[in-house]
Amino acid sequence: SHSRSERDAQKLRLRRIVGQMNAIERMLDEDRDCSEILMQLVSARKAIKSLSETLIHSHMQHCIEHAHSPAEGRKQLQELLVVLERYVE
Repeated sequence: SHSRSERDAQKLRLRRIVGQMNAIERMLDEDRDCSEILMQLVSARKAIKSLSETLIHSHMQHCIEHAHSPAEGRKQLQELLVVLERYVE
């Protein structure tokens, strides 16, 4: 299982991303300069990518390496591979 501090850190990162997205929505409402909005979108995309990579790493450590059985580890690995195929599209 995942530690409480790890989950809290992930939730904090997600709240920051949500804040960024809300700020982008306000910028659109205010008809701000397109380049400013695009820069904020780039920042939000990088933050989502970083959180995704953190979750992938966590999944590998907690769900695959510490699986209850080799069969469960293989199942978890197959599920991760499906996700990664979509992640890199």
